[in-house]
Amino acid sequence: MAPQAGFRCETGEVTRASDLGYRSADENVGGDSTRTVIIAFGANLGVAIAKSVAAVLTGSASMVAEAAHSWADTGNQVFLLIANRRSARVADADRPLGYGREAYVWSLLAAVGLFVAGGSVSVWHGVSELLHAPTAGADYLVAYLVLAVAFVLEGTSLLRAIRQLRGEAEDSDRDVLDYALETSDPMLRAVFAEDSAAILGIVIAAAGVGLHQLTGTAAWDALGSILVGVLLGAVAVLLIDRNRRFLTGVPASGALREAVIARIEEFPEVATVRFVRLEYAGPRQLFLVASVDLVGDAAESRVARTLRKLEGELEKNPHVVDAVLTVADPDEEDLSGLVDARERRSGEEPGNAAERSRATPTDSVDP
Repeated sequence: MAPQAGFRCETGEVTRASDLGYRSADENVGGDSTRTVIIAFGANLGVAIAKSVAAVLTGSASMVAEAAHSWADTGNQVFLLIANRRSARVADADRPLGYGREAYVWSLLAAVGLFVAGGSVSVWHGVSELLHAPTAGADYLVAYLVLAVAFVLEGTSLLRAIRQLRGEAEDSDRDVLDYALETSDPMLRAVFAEDSAAILGIVIAAAGVGLHQLTGTAAWDALGSILVGVLLGAVAVLLIDRNRRFLTGVPASGALREAVIARIEEFPEVATVRFVRLEYAGPRQLFLVASVDLVGDAAESRVARTLRKLEGELEKNPHVVDAVLTVADPDEEDLSGLVDARERRSGEEPGNAAERSRATPTDSVDP
C-alpha cells in the first residue's frame, strides 16, 4: 500500500469523475456567484428605499416589516461580497489550504444579521402594533405600487439565482432545490434563500395590507408583519445551520466520494484505492487525502507500514486529531534547517529540540 498523499484542488460542484478536472476558482461559477450577489444588492437597495418611503406614508406595519427585511438583505449582500473577495485569496505559507472558509464566516454573519435586523425587528414591530391598536392607514395605493415594484425587482434577482442554480444542478445531475441546500457556495445559497423569502414576504405583506383595507382592522396588517418576521427567522436559521456545517466539516456525499475514487483510478500508475478522505476547504474547493496501491511497486508496502506506525505515535498525543505522513520529494525544502535556526536565535545548541522530540515524540505537541 502506498503512503497517503494530500492535496488541495479547486473544482465546481461535482458528482462525476469527469467533473473533477482542475480549474481556477475565479472561472465561470465563481464569477457567476459574484454577479448574482451584485444584482441582488442593487435590487434590494432600490426596494429598501421604496419600502421605507411607503412605510412612512402609509403607517403600515407590514410595510415596516418589509422595509426592515430589504435593508437586512442589502446589508447581507455587502457581507457576501466581502466573503467572496476574502475567500478568493491565493493560498500561502500561512494558509496552505487557502482562505476559502472565510466565505462561510462572513455568510454566517450575514445570516445572523438577517435574523436580528430582519426577523426580530419585524416580529417586534408587529406585536407592538397589535398591542397599541393603531388606526387604519390611509394611502393603500402607495403600498400596493411599492410592493408591485418590489416584486418585479426581487423576482429579477431570484430568476438570476435560479438560472445559475439550474445550470450547475444540471451539470451535477441533481434537483435544483437539493443543490441549493447542499452546494458549497454560501453566496449563491444565500441569494436564492433570501430572494425566495422576499417574494413570499411581499405576498404576505400585500395580503396584510389588503385585509386591513377591506376590514378596517389593523390587526391583519400587524399579523402580516409578524409572519414576515417569522419567515425571515426561519430562513436565517437555515442559512446559519448550513454555514455552521461547512465551517465544522460537512462530510462529502457518497456520490462525490465515488467520483473522486473513480478519478484517482483513472491514473495508469494506480492499482487500487484504499482510503479517501474529503473535506471542503472553501466554496467549490476540496482537500483530498487518499491512500493507493501503485502498480508493480513492492517496496511501497514497507514504506506505508513505517509511515502508519509513525502516524500512530503522533496520534497518541490528545491534541493530534489525525496525522498524515507521506514520502517527501527530494527537491522539497528541509524544514530541520528552520528548527536549527530558531534554536540558534534562542541560544540553544542546534539539534537539542529534535533530540527532545525523539525522546518524547507525542508529548512535544501542545497547541
